[in-house]
This record gives sequence, C-alpha cells and structure tokens, in this order.
Amino acid sequence: MSHSSHDHRHYAWPLIMCLCGVDYFSTLGYQPSIAFEGAGTLAPLATLVLVLVTLFGALPIYRHVAGETPDGVGSIGMIERMFRGWGAKLVVLVLIGFAATDFVITKTLSAADAAAHLISNPLYAGHVPAWMQGQMAVTMFLLVMLGAMFLKGYGEVVGLATVLVIAFLGLSFVVVVAGLVYLVGHPTLLPHWVGEITSGRYHLEHAPLSGSGPLVAIGIALLVFPKLALGLSGFETGVLHIHLVKGTDADPSDAAARIANTRKLLLVAALIMSFFLIGSSLVTGTNTLIPAEELRLEPVKGKAMDRALAYLAHGESPHPICPLFGRVFGTVYDVSTILILWFAGASAMGGLLNMVPRYLPRYGMAPEWAGAYRPLVIAFTVINLLVTLAFRADVSAQGGAYATGVLVLMTSACIASFVHELRRTPQPHHGLALQAQRVGFGLITLVFVYTTIANIMERPDGIIIASIFIGCVMAISFTSRFWRSDELRLKEFRFANDADRMLWTDILLEGAFRVLVPHRPGSRSLADKEAEIRRKHRIPETVPLVFLEVHYGDVSEFQNAPIVSARQEGTRFVIVTKDVVSVSHTIAQVAMEMTKGGAPLDIIFGWSKGGSLKLALDYVLFGQGDIPNRVVDLLDKAIPDPDNRPTVIVG
Repeated sequence: MSHSSHDHRHYAWPLIMCLCGVDYFSTLGYQPSIAFEGAGTLAPLATLVLVLVTLFGALPIYRHVAGETPDGVGSIGMIERMFRGWGAKLVVLVLIGFAATDFVITKTLSAADAAAHLISNPLYAGHVPAWMQGQMAVTMFLLVMLGAMFLKGYGEVVGLATVLVIAFLGLSFVVVVAGLVYLVGHPTLLPHWVGEITSGRYHLEHAPLSGSGPLVAIGIALLVFPKLALGLSGFETGVLHIHLVKGTDADPSDAAARIANTRKLLLVAALIMSFFLIGSSLVTGTNTLIPAEELRLEPVKGKAMDRALAYLAHGESPHPICPLFGRVFGTVYDVSTILILWFAGASAMGGLLNMVPRYLPRYGMAPEWAGAYRPLVIAFTVINLLVTLAFRADVSAQGGAYATGVLVLMTSACIASFVHELRRTPQPHHGLALQAQRVGFGLITLVFVYTTIANIMERPDGIIIASIFIGCVMAISFTSRFWRSDELRLKEFRFANDADRMLWTDILLEGAFRVLVPHRPGSRSLADKEAEIRRKHRIPETVPLVFLEVHYGDVSEFQNAPIVSARQEGTRFVIVTKDVVSVSHTIAQVAMEMTKGGAPLDIIFGWSKGGSLKLALDYVLFGQGDIPNRVVDLLDKAIPDPDNRPTVIVG
C-alpha cells in the first residue's frame, strides 16, 4: 500500500489535520523546554517571532505548494520540475536525505520524549521491573509498536491519530489556560518577568547581544528564534498527505476541492498551534510558574526538562495554579502526552511511505519492493531502531538534526514557490498582484534561508547527521541503479502518429525481416552502411534489412518509453526511436518485439570503442557504452531459450 495503493481512500480534512497534527501538535511535549534552553526567559518573545514566521511565512508558502501539487508530491516535487536530467535526480536525492532526516528523527525523538515522560511518572516507576525503566528499552519498544500499528492498516492509523490529538489538545488547553489565568490573577508575576528581561537577566548562558533594555531583548529574540524551529514541523507532511484529503462528497477526488480543504487544514493547524506555542511559553518560560533551574540540563537535570507542561499538570510548580492539578490529573496528562508523542511518528511514517515510492523506484534507485507498503514499514522501523541506538535515545542530542531537516525542507518549499512565481507569465489586470506575491515570497525565502543557516551554525551536528542520511540515500540509490541496470525497463512503445503505428505493425506481422541493423544517426549514409554489411556478412540482396536509429531523451530516467516512427526507403525499412533512456535496452526491446512474429532475427553491430570502465559507467549513467554486450545480457535474461533468442553479431 504505497501512495498508489491507498490513493482511492479519502478522508475529511479535519481527520488528515489530526494525522499531520500528531507530529505538529506533539512538539508541545518538548518545545517549551527547547525554547527555554535556546532563549531563556526571552522564550515568549522568541516564540512570538516563531509564530509570526509561521503565520506570515510558512503558511502562505505551503498554501501555494498545496495549490501546485494536488497529487501530493510536495515541495520536493516542485523542485524536481525545476531541473532536468541527472541534476534533477541529484537535487531530489539530497532533499530526500533531508526529508528522511526530518521524518526519521521525528519518530525517534518523539518516542524518546514519550519514554522520558513515561519513566518520570511515579506510578509507572513504582509498578514496572527495572529493565522497563530505561530510556533506551522504552523508546525502542514504542517504535516497534508504532511499526506494528502501520502493518495493521492506514485507516486505523488515521482514526487513532484523531482520538489522540483531541485528547492531548483538550488536556493541554486546560493546563495552558489555567496557567494563563493564574498569571493574570497574580499581577506581580508577569511584571517580575518583564523586569528581569529589561534588566538583562535572561537566564541564557551565551546571549548573542550584550546590554539590557527592550530593544536588546527584541534583538536577541530575533537572533535566537531559529533554535525554536521545531515548532514549525508539520507543514511538509500536510502537503504530502493532500492526496488523502477528500474533495467533495459527490467527487472525493475533485482536485480544486482537495486543494481548498488542504489549505483549510494548514490554516486551522497553524492557528491552533500558534495559540499553544505562545500560551505554553508564557506559563513555562518566564521563570514564574516554573523556576528557571527546573528547565536546565546542568549541573542537575531539572524536573521540568523535556516535560514542562507535564510538570505543571502534576502540580509540581511552587505556585498553587489549579486545584485539579496533581498526581491523578498529571498521570492522565502524561498518558495523553506519551501516546501522542509515540504516535507523532505516524505522520512522519506516512510522509516516508508517500515520498519514497514516488521517486526512488521510478529512478531505478530502489528495489521493486520499495514500492510496497509492508516491506517499507519494516525497513523504516529497523532504521528507527538503529538511529535510536546511535543517539542513545537522547531527546536533546537529536534536536539539531530534526530542526535542520525541517528547515531545509521548508527553505526548499520557499525557493520552489519563489522560482515558480518568477517564471509565471503575468495575466492582464493581475500584474501588480503577481509582483507583490514575488516580493512577499522573496522576503519569506530570505527569512528561511537565514533561519536555516543560523540553525546549522548554532548546531552543526544537525547538518553532519543529515549528511550521513544523504550519503546513505545516495549510496543505496546508485547501488540499486547499478544492480537494476540489466532489467528490461520497458514501460511502453509510443508512436509519433497512426501511420507510424500501422507501418510498425506491418513490419512485425510480416515476419520476413530477419536482420536488424542499429545505425548511429549522422555517422554515414544508410546506402553505404547497407552495402558494407551485405559484403562483410554475405547477405544477399533478396534479404531485406531493417535499420534502427536511436535518439536520446532524458538518460537519467529509468523506465524506457520510446517514441517509435517508421519509414520505407526502397527495399529498406528504417525504424526511428526517440526520447529513449538507453540505447541497449531500446535495441533489445525492438528485437524482441520483431522476434514475436517469426524466427529469431540477427542483430548486426559494429565494434564498441573505449576502455571497459568508461563503457560500464556510460551504460549505467548515460544508456550507451558497450552496447553489443549489454544487448546480449538483456536478451539472455529476457529469453532463456537460445533457440528463440535473437543472435547478436559484431563485426
């Protein structure tokens, strides 16, 4: 059940919002801690910047991406359209590497944070054996369970995601609103926070600016907000799932309605998250309801680290925020947080299951089974377990890689949208609107480029980890392309027009054409070549020859779908194939078609010149090289019986 196999299933947009939201909304489990770690008591200001970037940057860009990609290819598909040939393939492979970083780390980081919430709960710690209280064991168990959930089916995943999002957001709303009400009802708390930040006490180890005052505080918030970039996750998965969004009741596949509903999904999700981001930062990141030392890793890990809202829900705050808060409510909140963090990987898994089968098998850069649903689920689960082992299930250690993956994908979406607008032809009466859109997208692109670069400079481990993912994607892709290069790869024969189709059919039905001569276009005349071949191979004039000309298309493509035309020149017949990806495959495919109507034919070649390594690389990358030997290999594999196999003659 790859993207192609569950395309027929459509869901109402609020359900898909919940599927994407298990990733996006679940960041509330660890976002307040990361915000305080990156911005100190300036976390609310930095979060406000993040929300403005979300609403006026990410949201318009992804609304545009949704409009351009109703088939669910997302920003990577838009980028692919901007390039041709191997350049397009390499750019897509790099972006898939970053996307894999984003989606895989989403799963491992969220599962690790779910484990942190679980083992911090006193009820859990008091009732399970010691080996089940380790961060690593619990994280790996949660990842295996998530994989098992996907093996059960996609519909069950969407249903469970909806229940978890409603429960988690409802309980988080209680915690955040109770905290805000307490802050407003105790008018000394927020002025105390304002006094701290205006006097320069930010609880930051390394503030990027020195001094104090409102302008310095705002300046620092603008500089450090990239550290909070995890709060932007979820947009890419939103557009990747657009093909699952129901259009209308009458026509669920209606593209215009699907786009409109996906835009609603993105807007509602962004507004919900904006409220929770600002609200949670005020109640957790102001050194009021949660003391600053409880949000620190050093010298002792604070009790609120990685679980700031849960800290409040358990009534651990020195302030009596709400009589409801305590062990029972805190445990209920823990359960909802653990479940949504565990399930956050569902959105990422859905993104991977949609993305990988779209590109790699089509490029010949993954085995055929990579287009199948269950083997991919198992493969990704194994990768998640290996990544968890590598990071020792540490939430903080994975934050840089996660943010890097998220930001690179969002920056690529900005660049794709900006370039798309630049290439658009202005319509009458809409020129001014197009110019405004171009300027807007250009400014948003600059903001995201800055954010991405700042994040990479601040946490270079993220780009190192992403590079490892990219290297693995490249290695697997090109190894697979090499191993699959001897597959027949025929998608279809296309025809220039009906006359060409009829002449091609006549040649096949005639069955009298037993000699096929590949001819390099432009090398020399067909008359000279025919005279030489008849002399060298002692072929009498009564034996008709068919010449085959092959013209390249995009040789980086894997599947071959040549455009066939045919003509007759006296006693000669000439078959011309255009837009081919491989000369060897085209010759073998044409020879096999001609053999179906009669006895096996002879294929007569000249010698291939060049070193063996160069010929091999030319074959894999450019569809040329040692053509006679490659044709022999293809025919041997396709037709096991030598009596029915065309004969290759070189001379």
